[in-house]
Amino acid sequence: MSDWAAKRFWSTVAIERRDYGHVILLDGRLVKTPAKEILSVPTQAMADAIATEWDAQSDKIDPRTMPTTRSANAAIDKVAPQKTEVTALIAAYGEDDFLCYRAPAPQELIERQKQAWDPLLAWAAQAFDAPLRTTEGVMHVEQPANSVINLTAGVTAQTSFQLAALHDLVSMSGSLVIGLAAQAGAFEIDDLWTRSRLDELWQIEHWGQDDDADATAALKQAAFFHADRFYKLCFKN
Repeated sequence: MSDWAAKRFWSTVAIERRDYGHVILLDGRLVKTPAKEILSVPTQAMADAIATEWDAQSDKIDPRTMPTTRSANAAIDKVAPQKTEVTALIAAYGEDDFLCYRAPAPQELIERQKQAWDPLLAWAAQAFDAPLRTTEGVMHVEQPANSVINLTAGVTAQTSFQLAALHDLVSMSGSLVIGLAAQAGAFEIDDLWTRSRLDELWQIEHWGQDDDADATAALKQAAFFHADRFYKLCFKN
């Protein structure tokens, strides 16, 4: 962001609607991204959230308390200039979605995976006309070409801001189907997170907690939930 400093340097935060989007003003000056682009966002709600983050800063600025600003910056500086590449990166998860790779044993884990993941695959088959094949183990299974095409189309149709959210939904959960299901509101977001962590939760049950793993999971969960909120802000005027 332009004018980024260790200490707060502005008194007032305002929002303006312009032809190209909603912008944030600090003492009348436009906020810009790290790449010096105007921080212009698609909805009033997103602009409100960003303005609130800036207004909440005290004497010292803490970027960690500004997740909506960071996501908007990423959409403008990282996603928009290389949208084709980002789209391909996200869509590639559909060719090897972890929901399709099942444990060969024990039976209890097999059943848990079936109960947690089959409804997600059934949703993708219906919502995107994209049935996916499952297999035991980790050897690659070729997915139906039409399914991959249809899932890819669901990614390609999104704006840079929507893709910024989808990128984190997918990368944090490890599943394109879960990311798309979150965007569609097909399942509760906390339920999706739990389904994405089924294998890890199984390991915890049988081998106990690991502090480092728990800390990493907590960071990923926070990012996953934030991505869900950011996606919703793309539509709230």
